[in-house]
Amino acid sequence: MEKQKVLFVSQEITPYLPETEMSLIGRNLPQGIQEKKREIRAFMPRYGCINERRNQLHEVIRLSGMNLIIDDTDHSLVIKVASIQSARMQVYFIDNEDFFQRKGIVCDKDGKYYADNDERAIFFARGVLETVKKLRWKPELVHCHGWISSLVPLYLKNAFKEDPLFSKSKVVYSIYNDEFPDSFPANFAKKLKVDGVMEEDLEVVKNPTFVNLSKLAINMSDAVIQGHSTINPEVEEYARNCGKPYLEYQTQDKYIDAYSDFYDVIMSQDADSSDKN
Repeated sequence: MEKQKVLFVSQEITPYLPETEMSLIGRNLPQGIQEKKREIRAFMPRYGCINERRNQLHEVIRLSGMNLIIDDTDHSLVIKVASIQSARMQVYFIDNEDFFQRKGIVCDKDGKYYADNDERAIFFARGVLETVKKLRWKPELVHCHGWISSLVPLYLKNAFKEDPLFSKSKVVYSIYNDEFPDSFPANFAKKLKVDGVMEEDLEVVKNPTFVNLSKLAINMSDAVIQGHSTINPEVEEYARNCGKPYLEYQTQDKYIDAYSDFYDVIMSQDADSSDKN
Protein backbone atom coordinates (compact mmCIF):
# COMPACT_ATOMS: atom_id res chain seq x y z
CA MET A 1 0.00 0.00 0.00
CA GLU A 2 1.31 3.45 -0.94
CA LYS A 3 2.34 5.63 1.98
CA GLN A 4 0.10 8.61 2.78
CA LYS A 5 1.84 11.88 1.99
CA VAL A 6 1.80 14.85 4.40
CA LEU A 7 3.11 18.30 3.45
CA PHE A 8 4.27 20.57 6.28
CA VAL A 9 4.39 24.32 5.61
CA SER A 10 6.03 26.05 8.56
CA GLN A 11 6.90 29.57 9.60
CA GLU A 12 9.75 28.30 11.78
CA ILE A 13 11.83 25.12 11.97
CA THR A 14 14.76 24.56 14.33
CA PRO A 15 17.79 24.15 14.04
CA TYR A 16 17.58 26.78 11.30
CA LEU A 17 15.93 29.21 13.71
CA PRO A 18 16.08 29.47 17.53
CA GLU A 19 13.97 27.08 19.55
CA THR A 20 10.38 28.19 20.11
CA GLU A 21 7.27 26.10 20.53
CA MET A 22 6.49 26.59 16.84
CA SER A 23 10.01 25.86 15.58
CA LEU A 24 10.24 22.70 17.71
CA ILE A 25 6.92 21.47 16.32
CA GLY A 26 8.19 22.35 12.84
CA ARG A 27 11.24 20.17 13.49
CA ASN A 28 9.82 17.25 15.49
CA LEU A 29 6.34 16.77 14.02
CA PRO A 30 7.47 15.84 10.48
CA GLN A 31 9.96 13.37 11.92
CA GLY A 32 7.31 11.85 14.18
CA ILE A 33 4.82 11.54 11.33
CA GLN A 34 7.51 10.02 9.10
CA GLU A 35 8.25 7.46 11.81
CA LYS A 36 4.56 6.53 11.68
CA LYS A 37 5.20 5.31 8.12
CA ARG A 38 3.95 8.38 6.27
CA GLU A 39 5.91 10.19 3.57
CA ILE A 40 6.61 13.84 4.37
CA ARG A 41 7.89 17.06 2.82
CA ALA A 42 8.67 20.15 4.89
CA PHE A 43 8.92 23.78 3.71
CA MET A 44 9.87 27.07 5.35
CA PRO A 45 11.08 30.51 4.21
CA ARG A 46 14.83 30.98 3.73
CA TYR A 47 15.19 33.92 6.09
CA GLY A 48 18.42 35.91 5.81
CA CYS A 49 19.42 35.00 9.37
CA ILE A 50 19.82 31.33 8.39
CA ASN A 51 23.50 30.48 7.96
CA GLU A 52 23.64 28.62 4.65
CA ARG A 53 27.16 27.29 5.07
CA ARG A 54 26.70 25.97 8.61
CA ASN A 55 23.35 24.41 7.75
CA GLN A 56 24.56 23.15 4.34
CA LEU A 57 21.79 24.69 2.25
CA HIS A 58 22.16 24.36 -1.49
CA GLU A 59 20.04 25.52 -4.40
CA VAL A 60 17.93 23.01 -6.29
CA ILE A 61 18.44 24.30 -9.82
CA ARG A 62 15.76 22.12 -11.42
CA LEU A 63 13.11 23.59 -9.08
CA SER A 64 14.26 27.22 -9.23
CA GLY A 65 13.83 29.77 -11.98
CA MET A 66 10.11 30.50 -11.96
CA ASN A 67 8.83 34.07 -11.58
CA LEU A 68 5.80 34.87 -9.42
CA ILE A 69 3.91 38.09 -10.09
CA ILE A 70 2.64 39.97 -7.03
CA ASP A 71 1.02 43.38 -7.46
CA ASP A 72 2.32 43.56 -11.06
CA THR A 73 5.93 42.92 -10.01
CA ASP A 74 7.96 39.82 -10.96
CA HIS A 75 9.79 38.03 -8.16
CA SER A 76 12.14 35.11 -8.89
CA LEU A 77 11.53 31.87 -7.01
CA VAL A 78 14.66 30.15 -5.69
CA ILE A 79 14.43 26.76 -3.97
CA LYS A 80 17.07 25.53 -1.57
CA VAL A 81 17.26 22.34 0.45
CA ALA A 82 19.05 21.03 3.52
CA SER A 83 19.00 17.77 5.46
CA ILE A 84 18.49 17.07 9.13
CA GLN A 85 20.56 13.91 9.22
CA SER A 86 19.41 12.71 12.64
CA ALA A 87 15.79 12.83 11.48
CA ARG A 88 16.41 11.53 7.95
CA MET A 89 14.38 14.42 6.59
CA GLN A 90 14.95 17.22 4.13
CA VAL A 91 13.71 20.77 4.50
CA TYR A 92 12.93 22.86 1.41
CA PHE A 93 13.44 26.61 1.61
CA ILE A 94 11.55 29.24 -0.38
CA ASP A 95 13.96 32.05 -1.20
CA ASN A 96 13.90 35.39 -3.00
CA GLU A 97 16.32 38.27 -2.60
CA ASP A 98 13.53 40.87 -2.41
CA PHE A 99 11.76 39.15 0.50
CA PHE A 100 14.10 36.84 2.39
CA GLN A 101 17.62 38.29 2.37
CA ARG A 102 17.17 40.58 5.40
CA LYS A 103 18.37 39.38 8.78
CA GLY A 104 15.05 39.48 10.63
CA ILE A 105 12.29 36.87 10.41
CA VAL A 106 9.16 39.04 10.36
CA CYS A 107 10.50 42.25 11.95
CA ASP A 108 13.71 44.28 12.05
CA LYS A 109 16.21 44.60 14.92
CA ASP A 110 14.06 47.32 16.50
CA GLY A 111 10.99 45.07 16.53
CA LYS A 112 9.26 46.88 13.68
CA TYR A 113 7.31 44.52 11.42
CA TYR A 114 8.33 44.60 7.78
CA ALA A 115 6.01 46.66 5.61
CA ASP A 116 5.97 43.94 2.92
CA ASN A 117 5.11 41.00 5.20
CA ASP A 118 1.89 40.62 3.24
CA GLU A 119 3.77 40.08 -0.03
CA ARG A 120 6.25 37.78 1.71
CA ALA A 121 3.34 35.58 2.85
CA ILE A 122 1.82 35.60 -0.66
CA PHE A 123 5.15 34.68 -2.24
CA PHE A 124 5.82 31.93 0.29
CA ALA A 125 2.40 30.30 -0.10
CA ARG A 126 2.42 30.34 -3.87
CA GLY A 127 6.08 29.32 -3.98
CA VAL A 128 5.44 26.24 -1.85
CA LEU A 129 2.56 25.03 -4.03
CA GLU A 130 4.38 25.71 -7.30
CA THR A 131 7.40 23.79 -6.00
CA VAL A 132 5.29 20.80 -4.91
CA LYS A 133 3.84 20.81 -8.44
CA LYS A 134 7.35 20.66 -9.89
CA LEU A 135 8.16 17.79 -7.56
CA ARG A 136 5.05 16.01 -8.88
CA TRP A 137 4.31 15.03 -5.29
CA LYS A 138 0.66 14.51 -4.31
CA PRO A 139 -0.08 15.28 -0.64
CA GLU A 140 -3.16 13.78 0.99
CA LEU A 141 -2.85 16.34 3.76
CA VAL A 142 -1.24 19.78 4.05
CA HIS A 143 -0.52 21.09 7.56
CA CYS A 144 0.21 24.84 7.86
CA HIS A 145 1.93 26.43 10.86
CA GLY A 146 2.07 30.17 11.58
CA TRP A 147 0.54 33.16 9.85
CA ILE A 148 3.16 33.29 7.09
CA SER A 149 1.64 29.98 5.90
CA SER A 150 -1.95 31.22 6.26
CA LEU A 151 -2.51 31.79 2.54
CA VAL A 152 -1.67 28.23 1.53
CA PRO A 153 -5.28 27.06 2.22
CA LEU A 154 -6.71 29.89 0.07
CA TYR A 155 -4.54 29.13 -2.94
CA LEU A 156 -4.74 25.36 -2.62
CA LYS A 157 -8.55 25.34 -2.41
CA ASN A 158 -9.00 27.87 -5.22
CA ALA A 159 -6.12 28.56 -7.59
CA PHE A 160 -4.82 24.96 -7.46
CA LYS A 161 -8.07 23.07 -6.91
CA GLU A 162 -8.23 21.73 -10.49
CA ASP A 163 -4.70 20.40 -10.33
CA PRO A 164 -4.85 16.61 -9.85
CA LEU A 165 -1.99 16.82 -7.34
CA PHE A 166 -4.08 18.94 -4.97
CA SER A 167 -7.70 18.25 -5.91
CA LYS A 168 -8.22 15.89 -2.97
CA SER A 169 -5.75 17.39 -0.49
CA LYS A 170 -7.06 18.13 3.00
CA VAL A 171 -5.74 21.22 4.77
CA VAL A 172 -5.14 21.63 8.50
CA TYR A 173 -4.24 25.04 9.94
CA SER A 174 -2.47 25.40 13.28
CA ILE A 175 -3.05 28.64 15.18
CA TYR A 176 -0.24 30.04 17.35
CA ASN A 177 0.33 33.09 19.51
CA ASP A 178 2.28 34.81 16.71
CA GLU A 179 -0.02 37.82 16.38
CA PHE A 180 1.29 40.89 14.58
CA PRO A 181 0.08 44.29 15.83
CA ASP A 182 -0.68 46.26 12.68
CA SER A 183 -2.83 45.61 9.63
CA PHE A 184 -1.41 44.63 6.27
CA PRO A 185 -1.70 47.33 3.54
CA ALA A 186 -5.25 48.23 2.51
CA ASN A 187 -4.79 46.71 -0.97
CA PHE A 188 -3.91 43.28 0.44
CA ALA A 189 -7.05 41.60 -0.93
CA LYS A 190 -6.27 42.94 -4.41
CA LYS A 191 -2.74 41.49 -4.24
CA LEU A 192 -4.16 38.07 -3.37
CA LYS A 193 -6.18 37.81 -6.58
CA VAL A 194 -5.10 35.16 -9.06
CA ASP A 195 -7.19 32.97 -11.36
CA GLY A 196 -9.54 30.88 -9.25
CA VAL A 197 -9.62 33.15 -6.19
CA MET A 198 -13.11 34.62 -5.86
CA GLU A 199 -13.96 38.09 -4.58
CA GLU A 200 -16.28 36.65 -1.94
CA ASP A 201 -13.43 34.54 -0.53
CA LEU A 202 -11.52 37.73 0.23
CA GLU A 203 -14.28 39.71 1.97
CA VAL A 204 -12.92 38.75 5.37
CA VAL A 205 -9.53 40.37 4.65
CA LYS A 206 -10.81 43.67 3.30
CA ASN A 207 -9.60 44.78 6.75
CA PRO A 208 -6.36 42.74 6.78
CA THR A 209 -5.61 42.28 10.49
CA PHE A 210 -4.06 39.20 12.09
CA VAL A 211 -7.52 38.16 13.29
CA ASN A 212 -9.04 38.40 9.82
CA LEU A 213 -6.05 36.71 8.16
CA SER A 214 -6.54 33.84 10.63
CA LYS A 215 -10.25 33.71 9.80
CA LEU A 216 -9.42 33.45 6.09
CA ALA A 217 -7.10 30.51 6.80
CA ILE A 218 -9.77 28.82 8.92
CA ASN A 219 -12.42 29.40 6.23
CA MET A 220 -10.27 27.68 3.63
CA SER A 221 -9.05 24.79 5.79
CA ASP A 222 -10.70 21.45 6.50
CA ALA A 223 -9.70 21.40 10.16
CA VAL A 224 -8.02 23.54 12.82
CA ILE A 225 -5.51 22.85 15.58
CA GLN A 226 -4.74 25.08 18.54
CA GLY A 227 -0.96 25.05 18.38
CA HIS A 228 -0.27 27.12 21.50
CA SER A 229 -1.85 27.05 24.96
CA THR A 230 -3.07 30.64 24.61
CA ILE A 231 -4.11 32.18 21.30
CA ASN A 232 -6.05 35.28 20.28
CA PRO A 233 -9.48 34.83 21.93
CA GLU A 234 -11.47 36.10 18.92
CA VAL A 235 -9.63 33.70 16.62
CA GLU A 236 -10.11 30.85 19.08
CA GLU A 237 -13.85 31.48 19.33
CA TYR A 238 -14.16 31.69 15.54
CA ALA A 239 -12.26 28.43 15.07
CA ARG A 240 -14.26 26.59 17.72
CA ASN A 241 -17.55 27.68 16.16
CA CYS A 242 -16.68 27.29 12.46
CA GLY A 243 -18.21 23.82 12.26
CA LYS A 244 -14.93 22.14 11.32
CA PRO A 245 -12.97 19.59 13.34
CA TYR A 246 -10.99 21.39 16.06
CA LEU A 247 -8.15 19.86 18.04
CA GLU A 248 -7.42 21.37 21.44
CA TYR A 249 -3.90 22.34 22.46
CA GLN A 250 -1.71 19.30 23.00
CA THR A 251 1.31 19.19 25.29
CA GLN A 252 4.79 18.30 24.06
CA ASP A 253 4.56 14.67 25.18
CA LYS A 254 1.24 14.07 23.40
CA TYR A 255 0.98 16.17 20.27
CA ILE A 256 2.62 13.86 17.71
CA ASP A 257 0.27 10.97 18.48
CA ALA A 258 -2.72 13.33 18.80
CA TYR A 259 -1.98 15.06 15.49
CA SER A 260 -1.48 11.73 13.71
CA ASP A 261 -4.85 10.49 14.98
CA PHE A 262 -6.43 13.82 13.95
CA TYR A 263 -4.97 13.41 10.45
CA ASP A 264 -6.64 10.00 10.23
CA VAL A 265 -10.01 11.55 11.07
CA ILE A 266 -9.61 14.32 8.48
CA MET A 267 -8.38 12.03 5.70
CA SER A 268 -11.17 9.53 6.36
CA GLN A 269 -13.88 12.14 5.66
CA ASP A 270 -13.83 11.56 1.88
CA ALA A 271 -13.91 7.81 2.37
CA ASP A 272 -16.90 8.12 4.72
CA SER A 273 -18.82 10.31 2.27
CA SER A 274 -18.02 7.91 -0.60
CA ASP A 275 -19.37 4.99 1.45
CA LYS A 276 -22.61 6.85 2.01
CA ASN A 277 -22.95 7.50 -1.70
